[in-house]
Amino acid sequence: MDGGAQPYQYVRRPLVEPDWRRLPGWREVTAAQWRDAQWQRAHCVQGERQLRRVFGELLTDRFYRELAADQAEFATMSVLVPPHMLNTMAADAPLEPGAFTEAFLADPVRRYMLPVRTDRHPEWPSHPLASRDSLHEADMWAVEGLTHRYPTKVLAELLATCPQYCGHCTRMDLVGRSTPQVAKARLVLRPADREEQMLDYLKRTPSVRDVVVSGGDLANVPWPRLEAFLLRLLELGSVRDIRLASKSVVGLPQHWLQPKVLAGVERVARLAARRSVNLAVHTHANHAASVTPLVAEAARALLDAGVRDVRNQGVLMRGVNATPQALLDLCFALQGEANILPYYFYLCDVIPNAEHWRLPLADAQRLQEAILGYLPGYATPRLVADVPHVGKRWVHQAVGYDRVRGISYWTKNYRTGLELRSTEPGDGSWQLTHRHPYVDPVDTLSAEGRRWWAEQAARGGEFDLTDLWEKEGSA
Repeated sequence: MDGGAQPYQYVRRPLVEPDWRRLPGWREVTAAQWRDAQWQRAHCVQGERQLRRVFGELLTDRFYRELAADQAEFATMSVLVPPHMLNTMAADAPLEPGAFTEAFLADPVRRYMLPVRTDRHPEWPSHPLASRDSLHEADMWAVEGLTHRYPTKVLAELLATCPQYCGHCTRMDLVGRSTPQVAKARLVLRPADREEQMLDYLKRTPSVRDVVVSGGDLANVPWPRLEAFLLRLLELGSVRDIRLASKSVVGLPQHWLQPKVLAGVERVARLAARRSVNLAVHTHANHAASVTPLVAEAARALLDAGVRDVRNQGVLMRGVNATPQALLDLCFALQGEANILPYYFYLCDVIPNAEHWRLPLADAQRLQEAILGYLPGYATPRLVADVPHVGKRWVHQAVGYDRVRGISYWTKNYRTGLELRSTEPGDGSWQLTHRHPYVDPVDTLSAEGRRWWAEQAARGGEFDLTDLWEKEGSA
């Protein structure tokens, strides 16, 4: 008896490194050059001029007009794409300008690495509640660059640059060069002074056992400096987990294949193992096309050097990975072919001009349900909302959900660093029962919901969605 096909059909797909020589500007690039980290860095694309050098006549003027308009009107991140990442876009497109341009515009990796004006939502490019530092990380700095949000965990931002700039970057307030829309915040202290203050805080705060070392991106920290910081971190007996955050495992895997870097990773991993500290690397892949043989080689090299796990933290985005097929294809490419554990997928944060990427909570809940049962349990990613003033919450943990207005409500069982420093009167017990709002993209709501938000936006001023919940309850 035929019960019908499975909703998702698993087919093992070997990883593919697209042939960079198909592109006019790279026809003479050798395999040795392509594997060279310094060549990759020196040939990063930072705008129209470099793009034209790579693509020649393959991209029509239509694309460049839309890219320039987006940078002038909407972009929160400047353009910076390593050759390795650029090469994964429109890998199988016909090499004819019209067809190639159409394929390039439709490409899911291009959608978040090189956004253009027509990608943005025409009516709601930003949510009325969008903010530059949507997670209030800087408000929770214990010292410059050290965010203490969770009771036992901190985020150490060592620098404010990356080898690549993703259009949806959650740290768009700080990371990268300024754009016409965003004059970036800046780290003030010298790197050595900032790191010293971080280490001093951790010495004085033994309740912190887990340190995420990030930025920006660790691949832009000179290895000797990064290794010295990690070795000093390992001297602290209170630190039991260290996670190294680097999207360059996917965007610039050549960096992690350098012998001097791998030798350094091995030294750090050896010491971590002797001290029973869990050392892991976290990276950032959002589509199966970006997981190539070089990515798998870099992940394998890190594991062979002694890193406990290489894990992926992706972002759910419309037009990129927000279907069961696309998400499972990515997870199988990571887990089955590249030895990278699918770990978290976040709802895209409520930052300016990101509405075309963001998913409503209900869609994320359906996605979580749709991917269950296909991957090994330990490799089934959790889909999470990073709720302002709360932190990561599984998408099914909302305590209330107004589907008309697209407002979900969340509680937490700990106080953030910001709340611990609060001078408000009372014992602070309300902080553990307070319902914190999170919002769906307005364009996904019913006509009634869109009208309601348009009215709120027209009034201007502050939005108090907590009062709304207390007055009306969940819908």
